[in-house]
Amino acid sequence: MKKLFPLLIAGGLLLCASRSAMAFCYNEAGARYHVDPQLLRSISKVESGFNPGAIGYNRNKKGQVTSRDFGLMQINSTHVPQLRTMGVLQSEQDLLTKPCLNVMVGAWILARHLQVCGVTWECLGSYNAGFADDNTARRMLYARKVYADYMARR
Repeated sequence: MKKLFPLLIAGGLLLCASRSAMAFCYNEAGARYHVDPQLLRSISKVESGFNPGAIGYNRNKKGQVTSRDFGLMQINSTHVPQLRTMGVLQSEQDLLTKPCLNVMVGAWILARHLQVCGVTWECLGSYNAGFADDNTARRMLYARKVYADYMARR
């Protein structure tokens, strides 16, 4: 038991350190892109359940994979070429192994969306459902999920 105690303490400190590091990531991304960090947390909760290694597969009506989503904020693979060109990442793997980078990229994407369509819940829904005219219902369903989590955190 005496040998186990230091391991338990060290594990607890790592858990606390990782939680405070993640809190810092959301706060830093929010400050950089002028987005409420609590909103970023809520998006991360809805998108991945706070799983930094989450990979989602988007399929067309025939069931074929059309794109993938990576990490905490489920960054869509369609963004990877631009992010590589900008020097933000070397590969899509960076979105899974660097959770703070993932949150920062998610905040950047959300901020760009809000610049396009304004600060509304439907616009926030475009983070998940895109801008297509026929996606209004999907945007609002997503926005309601984020809103419910957001209000629960307040």
